[in-house]
Amino acid sequence: MAKLRFDGRVALITGAGGGLGREYALMFAARGASVVVNDLGVDRQGKGTGTKMADKVVEEIRAKGGKAVANYDSVEDGEKLVQTALDNFGRIDIVVNNAGIIRDRSFARISDTDWDLIHKVHLRGSFLVTRAAWPHMKKQKYGRIIMTSSASGLYGNFGQANYSAAKMGLVGLSSTVSIEGAKYNITCNTIAPIAASRLTEDIMPEEIFNLMKPEYIAPVVLYLCHEDCTETHGIFEAGAGWVGQVKIQRGKGVVCSTEAEMLTPEAVRDNWASVCDVSECDYPNAAGESTFLVVQSHEETKNQPAKRRIVRSSTAADGGFNPDLAIGQKFPSSHVTVSPNDVILYALGVGASTVQPDHLKFLFELSEDFSTLPSYGVILGQKGMANLFMGSVPGLQDIDITKILHGEQFLEVYKPIPTSGTLSSQCEVADILDKGSGALILIDAKVYDENKELVCSSQASIFLVGAGGYGGKKTSNKVKATVKPPTRAPDASIKETTTKDQAAVYRLTGDANPLHIDPSFAAMGGFAQPILHGLCSFGFSCRHVLKQYADNDVTKFKSVKCRFAKPVLPGQTIQTDMWREGNRIHFQTKVAETGTVVISGAYVDMINLAPQPAATEPSSAGGLQSDLLFQEMSRQLPNNPDVAKKAKGVFLYNLSKGGKQAGQWTVDMKTPGGAVYKGTPKNGKPDVTVNMSDEDFVAIAAGKLNPQQAFMSGRLKVKGNIMLLQKMTQLLMTNAKL
Repeated sequence: MAKLRFDGRVALITGAGGGLGREYALMFAARGASVVVNDLGVDRQGKGTGTKMADKVVEEIRAKGGKAVANYDSVEDGEKLVQTALDNFGRIDIVVNNAGIIRDRSFARISDTDWDLIHKVHLRGSFLVTRAAWPHMKKQKYGRIIMTSSASGLYGNFGQANYSAAKMGLVGLSSTVSIEGAKYNITCNTIAPIAASRLTEDIMPEEIFNLMKPEYIAPVVLYLCHEDCTETHGIFEAGAGWVGQVKIQRGKGVVCSTEAEMLTPEAVRDNWASVCDVSECDYPNAAGESTFLVVQSHEETKNQPAKRRIVRSSTAADGGFNPDLAIGQKFPSSHVTVSPNDVILYALGVGASTVQPDHLKFLFELSEDFSTLPSYGVILGQKGMANLFMGSVPGLQDIDITKILHGEQFLEVYKPIPTSGTLSSQCEVADILDKGSGALILIDAKVYDENKELVCSSQASIFLVGAGGYGGKKTSNKVKATVKPPTRAPDASIKETTTKDQAAVYRLTGDANPLHIDPSFAAMGGFAQPILHGLCSFGFSCRHVLKQYADNDVTKFKSVKCRFAKPVLPGQTIQTDMWREGNRIHFQTKVAETGTVVISGAYVDMINLAPQPAATEPSSAGGLQSDLLFQEMSRQLPNNPDVAKKAKGVFLYNLSKGGKQAGQWTVDMKTPGGAVYKGTPKNGKPDVTVNMSDEDFVAIAAGKLNPQQAFMSGRLKVKGNIMLLQKMTQLLMTNAKL
């Protein structure tokens, strides 16, 4: 595999005279980058100046044939640092804000000087250096920026209030810079090193100090700064060879007020347990997404007593938003001419590809069984909904379309959707529900062919933010309900990576909202980059279900229902987890890279499926719970071929029960596609042998027991490559959780 190189790139490293900065500078230079080695020459408390530290690193680089120049300016003179790069190398591509000092004091003893100096170096210095580089990166449409935080900033630490505040400030700075830089191909990430340096040499115990080497951090920074890495807006801790992402986590929370009663301190007190419950979490990536999640919580709060009844006029002259007038309104019938190009474009928009031979039936009009994907029916339904957004529906006039969210979608297909012909779409407002923070508008659509036969029908649940609280009804028997999936592990799972241009292609099917193509418009909504259409993710999952359970036979697809939870970013991997119960296939869609659920409460009803195989009784040698887990791993591997590539090794698990060995399982990730079976390895010796109890093994897989804690306490014993086992354990917890 080719090494990551930085030939032609120019990197500016602040505080590069020693420790982490020196290691960054040496490694960048060794891989072809031209490096500006900045160091003011101060001690760890920010006192003194000098040129020796920077000069020594430059000499080291040049002695090895690398390119480097020294800079001795303070990071508060950011323009001078960047000008050094421009004067010597003609450009600036990478900024690693690494310079730092410490002035530890207990909170009560921190002086104004202690506070200000820390912020000047860490937070203000990073801002000034980055700001100086920014216009050059924008002009060349390329840049990689690193902010340096710390565990103290992320979690707090006694005696470091000044340091912690500055380090957490860098997280906020990085988050916004990443959003504003997205349209210019400028990424910004935060690294929180767990490393020894001159700042910590007399603070850490010697044995820990020796383990926390800077060379275990530098490779992480180099990857984040490489042109192949498009990661942005991330926070990463790293140390001793370990690397992990940190997310800003928020519990589901609870709506403490009702329409009948405003929020009070007592209501907060009475709901405090739910406020602090983090058993289910969201991970907002932008301010706009955070606000959306709050609105969604209100929308999901049902059956609250009405605060008051607002009488609305039932006359057309009232216009604006008038639920009484709008319910039952039929939209003007619209006619849609469908051609093979239209259905092919839709298939491409939802990820069909000629790379997969069984997709040809959706992409080639001369294919013997050329077909339209069933989920295309939502596009036909949307054609008739245009009047909603044009303000021509009585009772739904003058509504702000920027406050409309697509909440849920239902589709039922009565006959295969034709690949060509003229269809007609008829829509009406089926009902409107008062959800307090907004109104839920149910739009029913029916699509007929040229013979006036019903082809498909759909229901879109549209949430109008801010239109609730008028005393209307909160439930309706016209709503097509979502259904929670079974609690067992998925029966099947399919992953598929979207392209960077997925939204650009999908929008050609009819949804031209600039949120999905224009970075500036997306930024106004609080998103780091344009997001994928919810109905595009929906199309991916419908394809996955059709492939998994019907071998792409469109005649077996009856209906689908789902709720849109969160957006997908173009380039992310869509993972559809599926459960079969008779002719109903429950599914849940998530982003594979983050585990974030994007479609929930979803199912596809099929017809004429082959009988479901009888459930086999799990093997129970010794009555081991872990047998179920290994069987699930074996079932999932064919649908996740990339798993074996990530932990390429042979693992032998010796499992005990009641202090006695009760079973053995082998997980062979060297065999193409992977293999899981009982007993010892069939070929050669294991790379890793694990000894632990059945109970602890299951607890680790379920996330109830920390693997590192189990290892340190002796409950998990390992022989062989422990780093390889760490990869395997992460995959186990992600892909085979019971």
